[in-house]
Amino acid sequence: MTALFIPSDAPFSTDQRAWLSGFLAGVQSRLFVTAGAADAASSSAPSVHILYGSQTGNAEGVAEDAADAARAQGLAPIVSSLDDMDIEKLTTVQRLLVVTSTYGEGEMPDNAELFWEALSAEGAPRIEQCEFAVLALGDTGYDGFCQAGKMIDTRLEQLGARRLTARIDCDVDYEDPAAAWVAEVIPMFAAETGADAAPAPAAAKPKRARSQWNRKNPYSSTVAVNRCLSKTGSAKEIRHYEFALADSGLEYEAGDALGVMPINDPALVDSVISQLGVDPESAVAGQDRSLRELLAYNFEIRTPSHELIAEVEKRVANDELSHLLRHGDKEALDAWLWGKDVLDLLQLDPSLRFEVDEFTGLLRPLQHRAYSISSSSKADPSTVHLTVASVRHSGGGRERGGVASTFLADRVAEGGTAGIFVSPNKSFRVPGDDSAPMIMVGPGTGVAPFRAFLQERKARGASGKNWLFFGDQHRASDYIYEEELTQFSDDGVLHRLDLAFSRDQAEKVYVQTRMAEQGKDLYSWLEEGGHFYVCGDASRMAKDVDTALHKVIEVHGAMSAEAAGEYVSNLKREKRYLRDVY
Repeated sequence: MTALFIPSDAPFSTDQRAWLSGFLAGVQSRLFVTAGAADAASSSAPSVHILYGSQTGNAEGVAEDAADAARAQGLAPIVSSLDDMDIEKLTTVQRLLVVTSTYGEGEMPDNAELFWEALSAEGAPRIEQCEFAVLALGDTGYDGFCQAGKMIDTRLEQLGARRLTARIDCDVDYEDPAAAWVAEVIPMFAAETGADAAPAPAAAKPKRARSQWNRKNPYSSTVAVNRCLSKTGSAKEIRHYEFALADSGLEYEAGDALGVMPINDPALVDSVISQLGVDPESAVAGQDRSLRELLAYNFEIRTPSHELIAEVEKRVANDELSHLLRHGDKEALDAWLWGKDVLDLLQLDPSLRFEVDEFTGLLRPLQHRAYSISSSSKADPSTVHLTVASVRHSGGGRERGGVASTFLADRVAEGGTAGIFVSPNKSFRVPGDDSAPMIMVGPGTGVAPFRAFLQERKARGASGKNWLFFGDQHRASDYIYEEELTQFSDDGVLHRLDLAFSRDQAEKVYVQTRMAEQGKDLYSWLEEGGHFYVCGDASRMAKDVDTALHKVIEVHGAMSAEAAGEYVSNLKREKRYLRDVY
């Protein structure tokens, strides 16, 4: 669906423009949901709204599975992101299924923020006609485990909706419990409506076939290229990887992420086993691998689990750790844990021992690491590229590193293999309209998806203007992909390139600095229907860029801070402000 926007030369005052922008955004949202409702209305089957909040695509995938199950039960599913559900429309929804992940430390995913603002508002309408169920996805490694799902679940009940079944909170190994929940809740909705199990008509839009390659069954890909992009003098080590797809059938789109299944550092594995004082070939109950193999391939030993930390605290006399845990000072505990791994905890008391089964029961599963894909399959369908910063630091007399980044950098040479799979991110795509302007903000490795976007726009012959804000510390050593970006400019694909190398002058300059300097033109591109993208660090950079964006709109749109905030909200509603942050 084409985004609705006001041309920059339209003869409206600021107030009229702000009102019209909000009106068009509302129309856009209603059209999206109404289109789904129209499909459901074309069938005599009872409808069920399935809404998802997804940062990386997992929740959206579960929502699609639930839609398939609903059709098989004689229901007509209407699937959309949470932000596409208008709060007034919600007052007419009778059956509601919500699947949402949690972003960061208990925050809503980007495509659920506006929905939550409306739902949690003091004047939110009653929805007593609605029956609902919530599935929450999260990670127990974070304190805000499944917080987004918990808040939505509670608020729906507060507004009068009836909970059909208890909320389920899923950890990182979500597939099996999510599938079991879908198998339970969809028949309950069907039973409430009296629907029979005759399948409802399938959605008219064909879906891309699901890949056989996934987290539990990754494709063993040959690493065709492993080269360092950072130059001499850089404080960083940023590397470029190309994975051969051969005859795997693995497909991806610009904007997707690539999951890499790492193998733990053998030296760390051996040190942990030695510290435990056990036989590396020890059998583990319920497992078909030895302890050494399990610690290498199955369990997380770089970042200690909350359960292991708590158990170690009980057994060792460490006043600092005990104080931190018992007083609940999260920031101080995080600071104490920074850089520490499982071996560090075991070494708090050299006499500390665990039974093998007990120890492995306190570890979390080793998870894939997801990286933004930095290539377009339209440019080269035979490979998929990544741009990864190798995480390295020293401490306690040992060299330490990121689990996947050093696995790739140090232990997978060109010609070696690594397990990979694609994580689709349908919420982070180049504009569907090839004539729409595109503004990209991606410092450091945040440039990765925008390299893919530029390849994509070139391959599609898109006429829309492209503008990139890129930066890092030093131009001489940290300007990755300089030759390629220069070539994109020479080819007329990259129309504007603003660089911000923070430490090449006395006063630090960042991408948000350049945004402010070019604010007039940036606002003009937005007024022309431009799409605004951000990729990179969520805790600082993305927040600073968001603040700068609000200020640019406030200054160059002659708006109040409140009106600029509404303008940004409209960009989000129109899917013209998209982020890939971590």
